[in-house]
Amino acid sequence: MEYRNLGATGLKVSEISLGSWLTYGGYVDKQQAIATIDKAYELGINFFDTANVYRRGESELVVGEALSKYPRSSYVLATKVRGPMGELPNQQGLSRKHIMEQCDASLRRLGMEYIDLYYCHYPDADTSMDETLRAMDDLVRQGKVLYVGISNMSAQDITKAVRVTDRLGLNPIAANQPLYNMFNNEIEKEIIPLCERNGIGQAVYSPLAQGVLSGKYLSAAEVPASSRAADKDGFQAVQSWLREEIIIKAKRLQKIANEYGLTLSQLALAWTLRHANVSSAIIGASRPEQAEENCRASGVRLDEEQWARIHSALDNYLSAGIQ
Repeated sequence: MEYRNLGATGLKVSEISLGSWLTYGGYVDKQQAIATIDKAYELGINFFDTANVYRRGESELVVGEALSKYPRSSYVLATKVRGPMGELPNQQGLSRKHIMEQCDASLRRLGMEYIDLYYCHYPDADTSMDETLRAMDDLVRQGKVLYVGISNMSAQDITKAVRVTDRLGLNPIAANQPLYNMFNNEIEKEIIPLCERNGIGQAVYSPLAQGVLSGKYLSAAEVPASSRAADKDGFQAVQSWLREEIIIKAKRLQKIANEYGLTLSQLALAWTLRHANVSSAIIGASRPEQAEENCRASGVRLDEEQWARIHSALDNYLSAGIQ
């Protein structure tokens, strides 16, 4: 496993990180989830991602229990706040009240004294950026949070957040968690350059397009019984990628990956990591062997000619700034 700095911070995170959306706390048996986390740790993954809203806290419980056996200094744990944790008006959002209450609730579920990276999960139009970022900064000053992150924000929102932190003298934003994969490279246009200028690293989610870039789907109509798409909640997340034109591209990429001695998932993960501003790619492994296969993408580097061939198969542009 290779490691990168999280943005401009001195924090080292594994190139491949392990997430828990649609997996731990429900979709995957608890013992299997813990076995997968253990395998990931054994393979050198030191960056684990969850959120309070994943199964209304169940994912945090599983992740916290699995990591409790390891030295706290040996891993980096991220969780999030914003989504609904109840039916009442103040049980969601990015108000100071919700942030403070949910940070304490997450710490209790995780069984930890601090959170390494605490994300604003997605924007809240009903709360000023000043209020949100002041609350996040206070959590850092209290020692409950070490680094602040943002997620699912537009370039305009990120610009506003950076200006607020500068104006108020707050701790800088360390990380952004956006959608990024071979079928969606929107962040390359504005968000990556903006974040590079401001020392914000990317911890990208859905690098395998919810499994479509693993090669398991042979057609949009054929859904393996063991796949995430066979689960009701999982299908809702996967269906936007289960389109015939995307499956065709995945099959083209599979042939190229085979020629390069890689699996399709390893090629897809290496693609997200080709950009220096991407600190880590978050996988959603539900079995230990999936974590093992995906970890082999760390350190894979292809040359410009190889990337050009891949982008030709994708029918999209070769972006600048790749390594």
